[in-house]
Order: sequence, then C-alpha cells, then structure tokens
Amino acid sequence: MTGHIRRKLLAAQQGLPTLATLPVCPICGRSIPKAQQDAHHFVPKSKGGKATEMLHRICHRQIHALFTETELARRYNTVEALLAHPEMARFVEWVRTKPNDFYERTHKSQRVRER
Repeated sequence: MTGHIRRKLLAAQQGLPTLATLPVCPICGRSIPKAQQDAHHFVPKSKGGKATEMLHRICHRQIHALFTETELARRYNTVEALLAHPEMARFVEWVRTKPNDFYERTHKSQRVRER
C-alpha cells in the first residue's frame, strides 16, 4: 500500500489523471472519472441550446429521467434550478455518498414516460 503522495507522483510520471485534474460534476460536486463523463446541454439542442457542461453519467441520466426537454429548456436550465427540485435534491443527497465511479441504471419517471 502506497501513500497518497506517492500515488500522485506515480500517476504524474505515467501521465494518468489525478483527482486534481479530473473535472468536477456541478450537480453532485464529485470528481468525474473519464469513463463516467457525459456532456449535458442545460438547454437541450432541440430547443436551441449550444453550451455543454461535463456531468457524471448517473447525474446526467437522472436529469433526463425526471424532466422533459421542454421543462429543461423553460424551468431547469441551470444547476441551481435543478438542485432546487425536491426529487433531484434527494437524488444528489443519495449519490454524494457513492464512490466517484459508481453507476446504476436510471429509469424514467412515470410522469415523463406518459408524455
């Protein structure tokens, strides 16, 4: 077992990303491993959005499971607006306790499925 300083030095020598170089998810605040990175349009492309932000795959999937594209474009087009929604806040509280590379399938809410 090596210490965290030694692991950082080894990673730097091998050109591997360290926690400091990984992007941070604006939704859950955790570092995003390369395999879990998803680009998200806060205003969907179908509604004229262009800018993207890197999110954890599980956070990105949860957003699209809870909200329609119209809702995302009109009401939930910022991190603050998303986090203010009770279901999203409950999800974030839960996912923050998981490791950075954690992933679980997400199912669309019944409300979104019926639209």
